[in-house]
Amino acid sequence: MTKPPPRITKAVIPAAGLGTRFLPATKATPKEMLPVVDKPAIQYVVEEAVGAGLSDVLMITGRNKRPLEDHFDRNYELESALSRKGDADRLARVQESSDLATMHYVRQGDPRGLGHAVLCAAPHVGDQPFAVLLGDDLIDPRDPLLARMAEVQEREGGSVIALMEVEPEQIHQYGCAAVKDTGESDVVRVTDLVEKPERFEAPSNLAIIGRYVLDPAVFDILRKTQPGRGGEIQLTDALQMLAADETIGGPVHGVVFKGRRYDTGDRGDYLRAIVRLACEREDLGPDFRSWLRGYVDEEMQTP
Repeated sequence: MTKPPPRITKAVIPAAGLGTRFLPATKATPKEMLPVVDKPAIQYVVEEAVGAGLSDVLMITGRNKRPLEDHFDRNYELESALSRKGDADRLARVQESSDLATMHYVRQGDPRGLGHAVLCAAPHVGDQPFAVLLGDDLIDPRDPLLARMAEVQEREGGSVIALMEVEPEQIHQYGCAAVKDTGESDVVRVTDLVEKPERFEAPSNLAIIGRYVLDPAVFDILRKTQPGRGGEIQLTDALQMLAADETIGGPVHGVVFKGRRYDTGDRGDYLRAIVRLACEREDLGPDFRSWLRGYVDEEMQTP
């Protein structure tokens, strides 16, 4: 009888990047702590992991990332002040982040790319499959992508990556997958991966977005992977090897995501994400949408 693959319980969140696209705001503040409405972007990501049943979270950090640890820790002075004021609502929101998950931290040290960051998780993850969530992609909780990926991985084994259809002129911004149909509308078999191909060299319009469920065999490959594009150790290169030879660590599947995704890695998309999420909030949405309509109408009338 074939032993079923172990259930995924651990999530890895690489958060060691410098955030240069958001300078000067990120000169002293980690980009992951930039607010999206009234929560830092990184909290949305941790909440997503927890919502998918992954309560053990390892964050890969670097220099000047101490605020990340502080945010998910208790702040007794602030909690005491809010308690004395009887401000139960704000007290609950402050305590929410520290009660979300069992948090662990390790420093990447030498920033050598996403593949190297994932490799830093090997001692914590061990020989179990695990999830990787990139902080630049926020997935709407109403569209449970990670839970679906975990379901596919537990059934098929190997690794699972998140894919999303993009316009052909945008594919050079992403890793791109060559795929085969599986008979399921949202699941494909990945046969090859190309990092940021030119439009006419792309094998499809399916772009890799920042969610992965990985077999631990990826660690051995990453240890041997030479720096690739940009002089960094690319996770895509390791996944390409897994896709080419499933005897190494099982097959690679892709879940094609058609839900709501907010890209906070780009300044324009970051602003659009804030507007979208604010409009959907019950406490902020009605007044904000009313103001936004008036603002847009006024701007359209301005010559």
